Amino acid sequence: MTATFRISQGGRIDRAKSVTFTFDGKTLTGHAGDTLASALLANGIHLVGRSFKYHRPRGIVTAGSEEPNALVGVAKSAAAAAAGQSVPNLRATQVEIHEGMVVVSQNRWPSLAFDIGAVNDRMSPFFVAGFYYKTFMWPKSFWNRVYEPFIRAAAGLGKAPTAPDPDRYTNRYAHCDVLVAGSGPAGLAAALTAARSGARVILADEQGEPGGSLLHDVGAQIDGRPAAEWVSAAIAELAGNDRVTLLPRTTVFGYFNQNFIGLAERVTDHLADPDPSLPRERLWQVRARQVVLATGAIERPLVFPENDRPGVMMAEAGRIYANRFGVLPGRAIAVATACDSAWRAAFDIKALGGNVMAILDMRTDVDPALKEKARAHGIRVETGCTVTGVKGTKRIEGVRLGRISGDTVSSAGSLACDCLLMSGGWTPNVSLHSQARGKLDWYADKGAFLPGDPVQAQRSAGSCRGIDGLAQVLTDGARAGAEAAQAATGNATDIPAFSASGSEASSGWWLGAVPHDRDASRVRAFVDFQNDVTAKDVKLAVREGMHSIEHIKRYTTTGMATDQGRLSNMNALSIASTALANEIPQVGLTTFRQPYTPVTFGTLATTSRGDLFDPVRRTAIHDWAAAQGAAFEDVSLWKRAWYFAKGGEDMHAAVLRECRTVRDSVGIFDASTLGKIEVVGPDAAEFLERIYTNPWKKLGVGRLRYGLMLNEAGFIMDDGVVGRIAEDRFHVTTTTGGAPRVLSHMEDYLQTEWADLKVWLTSTTEQWAVIAVQGPKAREAIAPLVDDIDLATEAMPHMSVRQGHVMGGIPCRLFRMSFTGEAGYEINVPPSRARQVWDAVFANVERLGGCAYGTETMHVLRAEKGYIIVGQETDGTVTPDDVGMSWAIGKNKPDFVGKRSLARPDLVAPGRKQLVGLLTKDGKALLEEGAQVTVEADPAPRTPALGHVTSSYMSAAAGRPIALAMIANGRARHGKTLHVPMPGGAIAVEVVPPLFVDPEGNRLNA
Repeated sequence: MTATFRISQGGRIDRAKSVTFTFDGKTLTGHAGDTLASALLANGIHLVGRSFKYHRPRGIVTAGSEEPNALVGVAKSAAAAAAGQSVPNLRATQVEIHEGMVVVSQNRWPSLAFDIGAVNDRMSPFFVAGFYYKTFMWPKSFWNRVYEPFIRAAAGLGKAPTAPDPDRYTNRYAHCDVLVAGSGPAGLAAALTAARSGARVILADEQGEPGGSLLHDVGAQIDGRPAAEWVSAAIAELAGNDRVTLLPRTTVFGYFNQNFIGLAERVTDHLADPDPSLPRERLWQVRARQVVLATGAIERPLVFPENDRPGVMMAEAGRIYANRFGVLPGRAIAVATACDSAWRAAFDIKALGGNVMAILDMRTDVDPALKEKARAHGIRVETGCTVTGVKGTKRIEGVRLGRISGDTVSSAGSLACDCLLMSGGWTPNVSLHSQARGKLDWYADKGAFLPGDPVQAQRSAGSCRGIDGLAQVLTDGARAGAEAAQAATGNATDIPAFSASGSEASSGWWLGAVPHDRDASRVRAFVDFQNDVTAKDVKLAVREGMHSIEHIKRYTTTGMATDQGRLSNMNALSIASTALANEIPQVGLTTFRQPYTPVTFGTLATTSRGDLFDPVRRTAIHDWAAAQGAAFEDVSLWKRAWYFAKGGEDMHAAVLRECRTVRDSVGIFDASTLGKIEVVGPDAAEFLERIYTNPWKKLGVGRLRYGLMLNEAGFIMDDGVVGRIAEDRFHVTTTTGGAPRVLSHMEDYLQTEWADLKVWLTSTTEQWAVIAVQGPKAREAIAPLVDDIDLATEAMPHMSVRQGHVMGGIPCRLFRMSFTGEAGYEINVPPSRARQVWDAVFANVERLGGCAYGTETMHVLRAEKGYIIVGQETDGTVTPDDVGMSWAIGKNKPDFVGKRSLARPDLVAPGRKQLVGLLTKDGKALLEEGAQVTVEADPAPRTPALGHVTSSYMSAAAGRPIALAMIANGRARHGKTLHVPMPGGAIAVEVVPPLFVDPEGNRLNA
């Protein structure tokens, strides 16, 4: 197709480089530097999509990320499209074309020109605001069979890709002194000023080329040179500063607490054949000391009948396409406005050879200089005139005119045209300021909300805070950059003075529905283009009781499109306030939430996909265990050996054998997955005193102690053994699944409550592989391998730790401790040497008649001793006393996390569940974990259970099944008979102390 709307010269495109792409199967040509929107317009294509609800024909409205209509599906190539690898709902105004790109329109069938869904437009009287709330209520049975399937089938615009995403996404963390969002005149001035002060600056802009409005403001001069040249010099200066990071094609999409900013960088979307080493997109997570928001302003549509037809476009968008991309928005152009800036668009397009037929201004007091300039250009001027409708369906063919006289409008004929540029003034872009929890102030003289006092360390600059005129915007940006840099670094810098001309401050604006003389029951003036919300819908919502804009938004869906209401909110507010006879601030303002514009799932997921979505962690001993035929279970993110079956054993037989072997001889167990945290510093003991229930200051160097950790509510959160390595150093162990939670808990208190303590926390889970050797022959198994540690009980008693070496110089921390009730040791060695040490220890274990054992055997052995597992015997509502661990609470400690909660009446009230043991009366039945425990064998319906079984195993040492349970007043029920209802009948059980093997603990000290 011939590029019929391309101007022969000018623009910032590379006319020497043609780019071929397809749109809905048609081959089209553009130029390097074109957006998809500009290339489509150059080829005379104005119909680009269908609206969500009514499937009305829609065209390109804007030139920026606020575009509501031109949403398309894009594939890199024909091969990618055939493989189902496309990206839906991209805004054509932001897509940069490249060779071979395949583009399809959306929300239409069978074609864009003929869409069956357009029947909805004929049925629009039935689809008024809130119809879904009324229609889908009854009959109730229709919801699952009719309504929900229909809604799901109708929802959405583009089609989600069917094939796996082949692209790569990365993540980067960064810190800076000043982050500037937006590289228009205010943003560039802010970045230049901040960078000159020596600050570390990140400048991000969502467009492919920095400069913002200066890229199409062809008549503007800054410091005596064209604006585009000034932009090039500014970017060159910033690029040459190694303390500045320039991020084009990067959207600042989220402003979070404490100046934490989310940025989405589109790295290769604009390239036909990108370097495979580069990601498609990159997520930046930035912590900035100061932020400057230079996000500009968004031109506001006029709400008049049929304002949604293809060919109706924002005035500044028409100016951008003409000046920056060398494309005329139409052959016969009319301009409808209530703002001076639209006149500039008309003049620029006329100067490029465009046929601007008329400027229709709703105001009667237009600047005479503007009217004189229009007449000099041969442009018809009509003041006190408005558009009351358009002619044409898939492309406008003309507009109806109305003469405004007070509150009435009379017909003023019509005007043939194929393009209407409209402007209701400008809405400052306050989205990021609002995300940062900043308040907004209403300025009636400007018809806009402007940023109020910021909550975070940020400031707004330029048009986004209502500043108009190029010179004023530049100065305001420089001020913001200087203030931000000084606040971040303490370095004061001079604010440069700018001389600028060509873009003077403009005046005029309009809010709400435009008055007209048409039959209001037969015409529709659209407020939200994407969701087909009309002025009538907003008025109906008010009549039906919606008086808050948040309610109106949800009732009508206005402002819920992908632009988050940046085009529609202010007009909707004005219409609602008029209907309510109230002021706009009293109606309220909707909340702008993250993301600023839609962000791909890939960018947010970054590398967390496939195996990395749920990472599988394996210990240094994993391959050995796999070679031995171990069955594995998932514990947190780790693969742990569950049991080692031999000679056709099932799990139960293998576990019984492993249990007997450990009790009779020796067993070796991989305990590397336990969480490990190094707590270091002169206040380390004081820190542990506060975070654990136990006392720690008097724990001797080289000694171990079991530690119990509570949350603020007084409930058990985690446990583990803690070793004092030196006066100022502790080796803390945690449960496998609790490691990150415990470290976060510790850091939270250290950073927020006890910031005065000199303590450093380091996760060392990956730095130590742990080989547990348990059983009466444990010392004999490891003794030949230990170089310089005395293993005699007198020198190294139970619950002690020594640092030394094994196997001729491998550094280790040797713990004498047990989770089995047998004499035991845990050898902590670097993971790189763990397999070597394991093989040597296992050889000795085998020689002594021992074996390797897995987590199931570990569970049985600890249950025989009544040792709890956090998360199995505890459920988030269990206190130390509940599990018989009052001995772990330091009686003389003034405070620790959870201490005050332990005195709450409900935590000391009688009747709490307590840990007990259970033995079945028949000595054979194995209880089910989780089964309820009751007094009677056949309790009456709704009789509360006393508790439940927490652990249940067949015990080789006891020669019978055993169980642990949490039962109300459990300790007082020792010797009593209770029942465990099961599907095959209730099982009678005797309540016993939770200790089934070696109650005196003699084996520990063997």
